[in-house]
Amino acid sequence: MAQRSESLAHVLVVTPTYNEAENIESIIGRLRAAVPNAYALIADDNSPDGTGAIADRMAAQDDKVHVLHRAGKEGLAAAYLAGFQWGLERGFDVVVEMDADGSHQPELLPAMLQALRDKDADMVKGSRWMRGGSTNQTKSREMLSRLANIWIQVAMDLPVHDATGGFNAFRASILRKIDLNDVTSKGYSFQVDMTRRVIEAGGTVAEVPIYFPDRELGVSKMSGSIITEALVNTAKWGCQRRGQQVKQTGQKLVDDFESFNSRSA
Repeated sequence: MAQRSESLAHVLVVTPTYNEAENIESIIGRLRAAVPNAYALIADDNSPDGTGAIADRMAAQDDKVHVLHRAGKEGLAAAYLAGFQWGLERGFDVVVEMDADGSHQPELLPAMLQALRDKDADMVKGSRWMRGGSTNQTKSREMLSRLANIWIQVAMDLPVHDATGGFNAFRASILRKIDLNDVTSKGYSFQVDMTRRVIEAGGTVAEVPIYFPDRELGVSKMSGSIITEALVNTAKWGCQRRGQQVKQTGQKLVDDFESFNSRSA
């Protein structure tokens, strides 16, 4: 199959922040070194620790760094969605999700961007749980993530190893086919939601293995409510997906039966 000719040169990396003053300079510096032509958008939720002021200083020193100041803490998903819209409005070809805590290593981004073209994909996920992927997370966090992904496979049958992974690269063309205003999910659930929406929009999802180190500085934003939302939403989406599959199978049986009758008449 011939690869698409659309440009993938104009890349925006969206990095949401809330109290990431200890991490933001390092992670953006590593990004600029790893992918010098990429632009960075720091979407700060009015961090009380001064992350926004640090981001502004970085933007003043580097024209490829921009800051999106948000009114308050609305969560990772809302910040990513705002960053997606910002990038689409400015004509970027590729939009990337990358957290600020160092778990998403910028040095692995070139391989993800290359996979968009080589695998003719609309979305590339950095995967901990495929061959070659790894993590140094605590055993409890690793088990939680593995169980979550097993649950998602059982419930939704998504063709990926790491549905909850948040290090993702999207072609802008597929994001334009998705109603981003309709996305209300958060946390783990948001990553699953975006993956299923890409597939439902006719897009293809590829994965590349990544090493996923646990954060060294700052505090994790994970909570019980985020996990609960993910379980509830994936069960709902799974029922919808299975229902569509049953409907499609039933329609195919009807079509095959009618075709057989017409040939037999």
